[in-house]
Amino acid sequence: MLRQLAIASAVAVFSSAGAAWAAEYGTPAEAKAMLQKAVAAVNADKAQALAMFTKGEGGFKDRDLYPYCGGPDGNFTAHPSLVGKSLKDLKDKAGKPLGVEVYAAAKDGVIVEVSYMWPRPGQTDPVNKVVYVTKVGDQVCAVGYYK
Repeated sequence: MLRQLAIASAVAVFSSAGAAWAAEYGTPAEAKAMLQKAVAAVNADKAQALAMFTKGEGGFKDRDLYPYCGGPDGNFTAHPSLVGKSLKDLKDKAGKPLGVEVYAAAKDGVIVEVSYMWPRPGQTDPVNKVVYVTKVGDQVCAVGYYK
């Protein structure tokens, strides 16, 4: 009986820890849904959408999830802190040219995945980040989640 109670308690603790982790970070499904919402916003009003993405307004900031976009010149047009800087020249923390890969992968009407190493917001150690990427008009947009 004590053993069963101990096992039940351990399961409850690990379950609540898993739920807390899930609540703290965005999921792959949530990242993809945010990108789909971002695509609709860019199609409706590009300038307003890019401003909302940068400010994290309109549901475009959820924990560690946010959209970012780059224009035809390779520079960020929407990002919480990198607008105007080069997305195309950006390298991940392992030296991988992630900006080049994001631009190469982006296709109109198709969502693809690109992986790279990047620290979670507020942290310094890089972890695997997967971004869903697509092209919307002249914009390359992405939303990523951390593994």
